[in-house]
Amino acid sequence: MQLHELRPSPGNKRNRRRVGRGIGSGLGKTSGRGHKGQGSRSGGGKGPGFEGGQTPLQRRLPKRGFKNPFRKEYAEVNVRDLNRFAAKTVITPKLLIESGLVKDMKDGVKILGMGDLDRDLTVQAHKFTGGAREKIEAAGGKVEVI
Repeated sequence: MQLHELRPSPGNKRNRRRVGRGIGSGLGKTSGRGHKGQGSRSGGGKGPGFEGGQTPLQRRLPKRGFKNPFRKEYAEVNVRDLNRFAAKTVITPKLLIESGLVKDMKDGVKILGMGDLDRDLTVQAHKFTGGAREKIEAAGGKVEVI
């Protein structure tokens, strides 16, 4: 079987409903919407979460917790992932993005301490964990906070 030979199973594909195409179609004139009222208007009908006038669930439930609007979120990179770079390389956030280790930098890059490092690198990032700092320096590298 080839890709161009694929077909939907028989009876699986229905024709699109063509409304407003004459009285003989059964869906002419009002196009199946009836006369007047909320459901007949464009954009009419009730929104998701409408419960027939009852107070919606999202308003009945109590609000909990606290969302810090000033929270910083960092893109995380483990020490073991830095082994792909050659020794003596200066690793910057821009280099991490180009290499595909970081997709979205968010509020900065944080280096985490999982794994081992076997080459000396100069790592420039916004934050480091204690373990990551120790492992980079133990391998002969340098840590630079941006």
